[in-house]
Amino acid sequence: MKKIIHIITGLNDGGAEAVLYRLCLSDKTLRHIVISLMDKGKYGPLLREAGIEVHCLNMPQGRVSLSGLWQLFKLLKHHKPDVVQTWMYHADLIGGIFAKFAGIKKVFWNVRHTTLEPGKSKRSTILIAKACAFVSGWIPKKIVYCAHEARAVHEALGYKNGKAEVIGNGYDLTQFFIDAELRKVFRTEMGLYDDENLIGMVGRYHPQKDHANLINALGLVRNAGYNFKLVLIGRDLDADNQILLNHIHVNQLIENVILLGQRTDIPAVMNGLDLHVLSSSFGEGFPNVLAEAMACGTPCVTTEVGDAALIVGDTGWIVPPKNSNALANAIMQAIEEKQTNHQVWLDRKQACRNRIVENFSINKMIAAYRRVWEG
Repeated sequence: MKKIIHIITGLNDGGAEAVLYRLCLSDKTLRHIVISLMDKGKYGPLLREAGIEVHCLNMPQGRVSLSGLWQLFKLLKHHKPDVVQTWMYHADLIGGIFAKFAGIKKVFWNVRHTTLEPGKSKRSTILIAKACAFVSGWIPKKIVYCAHEARAVHEALGYKNGKAEVIGNGYDLTQFFIDAELRKVFRTEMGLYDDENLIGMVGRYHPQKDHANLINALGLVRNAGYNFKLVLIGRDLDADNQILLNHIHVNQLIENVILLGQRTDIPAVMNGLDLHVLSSSFGEGFPNVLAEAMACGTPCVTTEVGDAALIVGDTGWIVPPKNSNALANAIMQAIEEKQTNHQVWLDRKQACRNRIVENFSINKMIAAYRRVWEG
């Protein structure tokens, strides 16, 4: 059995980490080993529970340690993998260099970021990306990008042309599917009837998610006379977030918004929603939440960031970032359709599911990675 070593910056709760987790669990034909430059995070224990070998080098965030580097080198020499697949900038650079030093010829990078601009991305992140660009002609055999926009941004930065492979994320469609019972359970918890309009956004509180844009847009929707509830799910989306609470209050949405913080029952959440909104202004590559919602038959309104438009296609609404009026108009169009044309709405929900099944299944993603690794 071929052996694949994945080197990733960390294993906390993030998009790249989730994709790595799904890939390792779903691919039964190869042996996967995971090395985290930092600690075990969220996904380390989950990977180990699934029988995946995990090593944590416990290096501090944004820094390296000689002991960690030495441990990395020893692990690579001991396992002698057929392939090293690195994930995210620090792992691409450090893992790629040490894999080369260990004599491994098949080294592949994985780029998960799309925006590299001062003021939006950390200065240290931009510097590491530039260092990766400088050595990209030497270290990786191929560079896997999570989105077409990510490829364009990085090749403009100096990443080697001719090495690109774009592989969109894949999803376990036995976990994310249309489930009327899950919908009922979630909406009962929220105290909502089935016909009440429930809008949601899953994603941590962070400037790139632009929750202010969403709240401003929904203030406009409320002022236009539409009734709805909004659930916000993710880290720091709770009653302790005074900045967010103030913004909700200013827009007179206190009675409309439910802050749920982090949750693990995302399939139930996505089934419970009528509409999922992504209001991000930058930084998205291949937004998982859109595909997860659509796999559960939930239409999406999204800003045009990363490959969001590619995921949604003609099943939902695409609007410019940082434009609350456009976002509000799209949300009102969705509510109108749901309330006035039931069959069209049901057809849209099924089209969402079909698009993910046909284009973004976990099996398609695994097959794409295998083709790259065998090249």
